[in-house]
Amino acid sequence: MRGPVAPPQVPLSASRAEVFADLVQDSVERLERRWPQLSEIEFMVLEVPRFDPAGDEGWGDEAVPLGGTTPAHEGRPARVIVYRRPVEIRTKSRDERAALVHEVVVEQVAEVLGLTPETVDPRYGED
Repeated sequence: MRGPVAPPQVPLSASRAEVFADLVQDSVERLERRWPQLSEIEFMVLEVPRFDPAGDEGWGDEAVPLGGTTPAHEGRPARVIVYRRPVEIRTKSRDERAALVHEVVVEQVAEVLGLTPETVDPRYGED
């Protein structure tokens, strides 16, 4: 008689979206050690950015954004958003993806806090 390959609480495989969300969470946890106020920010992963060619969301000649922010408003916390598909398209390996996710999170957190990315993470921009 054969038993299970893994215990029931251990998933045998995670979806790409779940793996990506874990990369974002790992990045946030790294930054929270230095910036405890990040617990007041909502972090989200969306598949792609919204595009409204008639509105302010149009990108013009700019590349598709990898992340974005929304300020706190009427009791809603500030949000940091990382767009999964544009990040995945720009990376080939899990390590590249993790590095780019962290870079995007740092840049967006800097935007929300009104700081430079280098202040948020002194190792920002290092290869």
